[in-house]
Amino acid sequence: MVLALVEHDGGAVDDISLEALTLARDVAAGADEALEVIAFGPEAEGVAEEVGAYGADVVNAVDHDALDAYAPEAYARAVIQCAEATGTEAIVAPGTDRGAETLAHAAAKLDVSMAAEVIDVEVGDTYEITRQRWGGTLTEHAELDAETNLLTVAANEISASAAGGEPADVSAFAPDLEDDDTRVQLTEVEESDVEGVPLAEARVVVSGGRGTDGDFSEIESLAGDIPNAAVGSSRAAVNEGWRPHDDQIGQTGNKIAPEIYIPCGISGAVQHMVGCKGAENVLAVNTDPEAAIIQKADYAVIADLHEVLPAVEEELESRGHA
Repeated sequence: MVLALVEHDGGAVDDISLEALTLARDVAAGADEALEVIAFGPEAEGVAEEVGAYGADVVNAVDHDALDAYAPEAYARAVIQCAEATGTEAIVAPGTDRGAETLAHAAAKLDVSMAAEVIDVEVGDTYEITRQRWGGTLTEHAELDAETNLLTVAANEISASAAGGEPADVSAFAPDLEDDDTRVQLTEVEESDVEGVPLAEARVVVSGGRGTDGDFSEIESLAGDIPNAAVGSSRAAVNEGWRPHDDQIGQTGNKIAPEIYIPCGISGAVQHMVGCKGAENVLAVNTDPEAAIIQKADYAVIADLHEVLPAVEEELESRGHA
């Protein structure tokens, strides 16, 4: 059996978990095994219909008073116990902070290797995996060969696709936890005071870097006129104190996958490109024709962003799109 860890918000499975579930379904098919899901939280059973559409037969809804809040060691122990109870040969998790942390703890407890940022799996005598390294700048081919193979799926690299299955059966799973398992746990969630579309969900992202000289007014104005658009920034802009860390795109910030990404006054360092490599199209605005981001963009405008963006906004308005 193959077990997929899914994250959800009130029973609605998040996009990266659906990507992980899609790969887990392929792994299960290659191994000729059933696919089941493990989900945490009081509304875990609510994922049954959605994960069933992606091929899962059963939702193992974790039921434990100590797990109303996220606790990485407790999550890991619950995942291990569920895997043992169901005879799991592989555990697939989304490439999120929680997914990676949970499987890292599970790997330590099981004393096995964990493969992170996986984008493809060929199942045979061993698991032949393809995964990203160094923020996606390097692709590695490796083998996993353990009694229980653990892997996380690289975000925004696999197209989530439903299989049209019936709603999954729900089975309550009560793990046997130890006191130390909850010594580290989530105690409070502080909501961002930034309004608008979250970067990870935006269809259009307009961002700025050092070339803005701290003036994001045109960037904010353009993003505000485009439906489902968000403002982003480079690490340099965050370091200068011009934008909050929530806006940062890159290896140590947000990973985005919009239909179009418009970086303005951003040089295009490798770390930044890691965060936006999921974009379908990149339109770079920069005064330097030799900037790295110009070489990596699908389209480029070599000009001052403070002149270009108002012109773009004016054109959108003339066409009735703003």
